[in-house]
Amino acid sequence: MSRSIRSARSAFLLAGLMASAGVAHFVAPKQFDATVPRTLPGSPRAWTQASGVVELALAAGLALPATRRTSARATALFFAGVFPANVKMAYDWRNRSTPQKALAYGRLPLQIPLILWARGVGRHNG
Repeated sequence: MSRSIRSARSAFLLAGLMASAGVAHFVAPKQFDATVPRTLPGSPRAWTQASGVVELALAAGLALPATRRTSARATALFFAGVFPANVKMAYDWRNRSTPQKALAYGRLPLQIPLILWARGVGRHNG
């Protein structure tokens, strides 16, 4: 498989992940509302919906070769930007069952490969 086909496939997979996450923000918003840090102004639902819109826009940008590089860089920044919500979730879930704690704590290091994936898609615009 050529490098450009692998690059395009990686971009489409990342776009699919972002689109799925964006849709989830509207289909099951309560779980996302709960991760919005209280220090942010406005309602958690507004942040959940805004995040969903951003994820859908990033997905569209990743899917189009003309906007892929810029969208991939923005996606990497987005992954870094939502890290505080993942920290909040881990803190809030510290007294939950072991599987739930594992899920919440597991999300924290997962941000690193997601950021690197997005950066890689941005470097290999194909």
